[in-house]
Order: sequence, then C-alpha cells, then structure tokens
Amino acid sequence: MNNSAPSPQDKPLITASDIFKAAQRLRQAGLLFPTPLEPLKTLSQDTGAGILLKLENLQRTGSFKLRGAANKLLALQERLDSKPHVVTASAGNHGLGVAYAATHLGITATIVVPLEASPAKVKALKSYPVELIQHGAGYEEAESYARQLERERGLTFVSAYNDLEVIAGQGTLALEVLNELPELTHLLVPAGGGGLLSGVALFAKEVNPAIRVIGVQSEASTALTAAIAAGHLVTTPEYPTLADGLAGGLEAGTVTFDLAQQYVDEMVLVSEESIAGAIRFMVDELHIIAEGSAVVGLAALLSKSWQPEPGAVVCSLITGRNIATEKLLKIMHA
Repeated sequence: MNNSAPSPQDKPLITASDIFKAAQRLRQAGLLFPTPLEPLKTLSQDTGAGILLKLENLQRTGSFKLRGAANKLLALQERLDSKPHVVTASAGNHGLGVAYAATHLGITATIVVPLEASPAKVKALKSYPVELIQHGAGYEEAESYARQLERERGLTFVSAYNDLEVIAGQGTLALEVLNELPELTHLLVPAGGGGLLSGVALFAKEVNPAIRVIGVQSEASTALTAAIAAGHLVTTPEYPTLADGLAGGLEAGTVTFDLAQQYVDEMVLVSEESIAGAIRFMVDELHIIAEGSAVVGLAALLSKSWQPEPGAVVCSLITGRNIATEKLLKIMHA
C-alpha cells in the first residue's frame, strides 16, 4: 500500500512548506533535538573556504534517519483512526529511527535488515521492543521481503527513502543548518537512496537557489549517481563498502530520483581509502566517532575529490555514528 500523503497533481510533490510542517511536528513531539555545527579551522585555512560539519551523528539513535522515520509515524497517527503496524527495511539506521519513534509512540513495528547488517546496528535494534528480522544478502533483498510482509500481513510499509513524509523529515536537517548558517554557499550530502539528499536539496534551493548541493557516494555503490547521469534508473554493480548505509539500488519509481535530478547540482564519488581516512580524521582531530556512510562528504574534501572555491561557506553533513567497534579499531590501526 502507498502511505505517502496524497498530493494534488497540479502541485509539486513536496515543497519547503512540508519541511517546515515536519519541523513543527517533530518539535512538538520532542523525539529529537537540534545538532551542532563544528568549524574545521585547519581545513578552512588550507582551502580558503569556511568549512563546517553538521554533527547529526550526535542525534538520538546515532543518525539523521530518526527525522524521517519520526515524521512519517507522526503523520500516520494524524491520518489513521488506529495505530498502524508498520514494517520497514533498513541497512540499520532507518530501522533504529523507526524503532525509537515507534516505541515512544506506542506503534508496533517490524524491521527487516540484511543478514550482513552492521553488528553495531543489529545490537542496538535488539534493545527495542520490535520484531527484528534478518533476511537477504543485501538491502534490496531485505526490502523485497519487507514488501512481501506488507502484502501478506496487511502492514504499513515505511520506506527508508521513497516516501514524501520521510523526505520532509530528512529535509529538516537543511532547515537547521540554514537557521544557524544563512551565509551557506555549498552543502555536501551523503547519498544512498536519496531521501536525505532530495529533502535537503529541495529545501536549500527553495530558500536560496544560489546554494549548490553536492551529493556524495562511495565508488563501491553508485546507483543514484549512475541514474542521474543516465537520466533513468540503471542497474549498477555493488561492492563491499565502509559506507554500508549508502549501499544498494533504487526502488522502481522512487520519487527521490526525480527530486535529485531537479535540485542536486553535482554528484561526487569517493574511494574506500578516503572514507577510512575521514573516519580517522573525525577521531584524531575532533575525538568524535562517525560511521563510513556519514563521512563521505568530508572524505571528498580531505581527498580533494571535490574542492571549494576560496570564500565559499561549506557544510558537510555528518550523518551517523553507528559503526562496530571492531571495524573502527581496524580502520584506526590501518
């Protein structure tokens, strides 16, 4: 079943107004809090640009995904006469967002994660009173099984990215950045299915069309980058990546593709080596833990895969911290 709020055909799918409404809804519910901006003094001096990190890895559940999940579940409560039983597929962080929001709202949730999901994320999910199912070799197989459960049990599917209310929730991240940093010129945004990227890009461009939005993916998982380049969804190979939360293909008909095409200025790919380097940078320079998916924008800056012009004001979104201890130690000792 399609649980996105209906949109009149003569209006855009989603606007900045929807993101303002999501921010108000989330604020009233008290399920999350604003996260800080951290200036990078040395990198700013080296580039001649003002570079800041938005530390969304400090958010509850350790990830920005709570924003979209909570906004979706709150919107469902507003529309439905009874509390839904929701089902979702996730590489881990979206599942944590759904689990947290569902627990606090008294909603029953079933969460499907791949068999290879991060042990840190699986362990965290097990701390919530949800039905956790590990199924499939990767995200796409997990999502297919979650869709099967939706049909067989009559559940309400909550997409990690292909949902307008999830996208609106993710877009509140841009609202926070611009409230604190109105002089912003560039946004570096991690991209997987494109929920965060499309929501952030839409809001930033509607507030200030001059802002340039750059989506960043690992070279190991390039579905959205390849689709934008081709002008349509394409099948791309998938390889193991430190950015596991960004891995996987795109659901047919996903709204994020059209939104990204319209609002995103550029896509950049970064190597696994540069992602590892960005994780080390976060620990060594800031004493902050961030996962691979969270630091691809920073990786682009450090590796010079993308370089700002002098005088630019750049914010890179650091989107999560849920990395397994063993993996973090291996990266730090490499």
